[in-house]
Amino acid sequence: MDLSRGSGFQAAIGRWNNRSLEAAPKHWLEVIDNVKSTPSPFLSVPSRPLTMNLSAMKHTFPSLPRPLLLTASLTLAAGLLLRIVLWWVFGRTAGAGWAGLALALPLGAINDGIALLSLTFPLTLVLALTPHTVRQGRFWRGLSWVALATLIFALLYLACVEYFFFDEFNGRFNLVAVDYLIYPHEVFVNIWESYHVLRYLLACGLTTAGLFVLVRHWLSRSQPLVVPSARSRWLFAGGHLLVLLLALACLSTDSLSLSTNRVTNEILTNGISSLFRALHTNELDYTAFYPTMNTDRAFALIREELGGHGDGVMGQAPREITRQFPARPGLGKRNVVVIVEESFGAQFVGAYGSHRGLTPNFDRLASQGTLFANAFASGTRTVRGLEAIVTSLPPIPSESVIKRPGSWPIAHWGGVLERHGYHTSFLYGGYGLFDNMNPFFGGNGFALVDRHDISPVTFSNIWGVCDQDLFHQAIRYFDDEAGRQRPFFSVIMTTSNHSPYTFPAGIPQVKAAGGGRNDGIRYADFALGEFLANSADHAWYANTVFVVVADHDARVYGKEQIPLRHYRIPLLILAPEAMPPQVVTTATSQIDIAPTVMGLLGLAYEAPFYGQDVLRLPAAEPHPILLNHDHDVGLLLGTHLAVLGLQQERHSYQVGDHDELTTTDPDPTLSDLAISYFQTAFTLFQGHAYQLPTGRGAER
Repeated sequence: MDLSRGSGFQAAIGRWNNRSLEAAPKHWLEVIDNVKSTPSPFLSVPSRPLTMNLSAMKHTFPSLPRPLLLTASLTLAAGLLLRIVLWWVFGRTAGAGWAGLALALPLGAINDGIALLSLTFPLTLVLALTPHTVRQGRFWRGLSWVALATLIFALLYLACVEYFFFDEFNGRFNLVAVDYLIYPHEVFVNIWESYHVLRYLLACGLTTAGLFVLVRHWLSRSQPLVVPSARSRWLFAGGHLLVLLLALACLSTDSLSLSTNRVTNEILTNGISSLFRALHTNELDYTAFYPTMNTDRAFALIREELGGHGDGVMGQAPREITRQFPARPGLGKRNVVVIVEESFGAQFVGAYGSHRGLTPNFDRLASQGTLFANAFASGTRTVRGLEAIVTSLPPIPSESVIKRPGSWPIAHWGGVLERHGYHTSFLYGGYGLFDNMNPFFGGNGFALVDRHDISPVTFSNIWGVCDQDLFHQAIRYFDDEAGRQRPFFSVIMTTSNHSPYTFPAGIPQVKAAGGGRNDGIRYADFALGEFLANSADHAWYANTVFVVVADHDARVYGKEQIPLRHYRIPLLILAPEAMPPQVVTTATSQIDIAPTVMGLLGLAYEAPFYGQDVLRLPAAEPHPILLNHDHDVGLLLGTHLAVLGLQQERHSYQVGDHDELTTTDPDPTLSDLAISYFQTAFTLFQGHAYQLPTGRGAER
């Protein structure tokens, strides 16, 4: 209804208006005097005398300040649209149907609102502290428009970043995102080379310009709100703080993750909140956040588990897990070379059932060595794979021990072999400071070779030199070590099978750029086959045990809390002319590699390793597999999976024929076994007690 129409009514209102001005309080008149000022998104300036007087009479009742209203509206709208896109592209394929969307949208809006309380509180303080006269100035008005444009652009670009992160990691920002912030050079250059960053920046810029014009036009025509008094602003700030504290006290990032579908829960989570949770939980204290038991009972269980399923002799101390393994007939003191292949998941490998023909070299080698048909990665990150292979330690929650303080000295495979006179080394195609690899390996006595030392370099990208250059350097390095008449133990970490997927030109069936993940697998397989073929021409080859294993699968996708099928990796042990080919079906983890190879060598040793020599386990007996996924950890035993989560959570699952999970009734026995593994591992590491026995010479 337009109250300004009608001559009689207009005259009456005019007479009332004049009388109201004469009797108006001074602060009302100050507001009216500012009518001529240019409106901005952070001001509340009236456009008609009648409206101003009616609004002025209400200004003692504070309403939501316009900056907060704009910020909240735009952020909630962006969150809603992103959630719909994530559901459409990723949710439906993961089983999150319309019911999942119906759950994700309202709960997601609540999560966004809670995040907004934190993100907008600084703005509330600024508005409370800024005098009304300052906000009427030209500088403030200009700053307001710049802030509005920046907000629109930031929301659009953040939505793009979240989309591509979800595409890569099947989830919101998590511990991987924290790693990206810690090592920005490699990560951001990789992003620049892998994605059309300029294209998205331009698209976001143009969209921002269009939305900015529309919002500004809407603001110039809309009924503005009155700027509240200082008292009202401080009351509002106090109320904002109170609601924020209540929300933080009652709700966490995943409090509303009520779905049994992991992807649905990821979609309804707020990305910024998830990032801050990852930052906060980057190095968790297991005993503070996860299910525990009496520490002595935990050690009693793990001593029974390790001592009852292996051939080592356990020490007598109640918290001692070091076992003594006697010498036995075996391959003897051979060189050991562990080749850790980046993102070389079993799903791509012909020997594990793939029909894509991407791995002819590995498939040929598999028929010549010991192939482990049911091998699992311990996590989804390179440092998780290296940690498990080298230390045989369960993957304690959140951060790998490689990146935690106190990780050297620590019990590790290289230390065991050093006592037999081995030279130990770590060869990496990238820069070894990434993921704290050089400090960890160097601090534990390994000689280091990384990108700084590799020459000549025929091809490289942001992650490192191509695998062929790395392998050529390894052969030269092994030639030198063999000339010193001592055995060597070396871990080689490749980098080529990683976005941006660029490779040397001229490799059969591999595009130099643009071939994607499949070409990454093809190139990794080609370089591996070439390395072993070239190594055969060197004297040390016949006296070497080669272990080929992936650090993790390419991507971890799926609705399950721990998507098991994406933890399957290839594992192959080759000892030229010394071991007959065989296929081992016993479930095998990366933490089992060191004990298994030590068993093949037949060398005596003492170590607190959690892994087992799977070649000496009864074939029909299930063997525990320890897993980490973001903040969750789990223990897989046969067809049963126990998962331990933040906030003391316990979950039990039945594993199907295709690694699908079905929720089952709680299994206290399996959960207790899982707790004993992870609690004792954390206790030993945190107490600097995960060490090799001291005061002993070479064990022969």
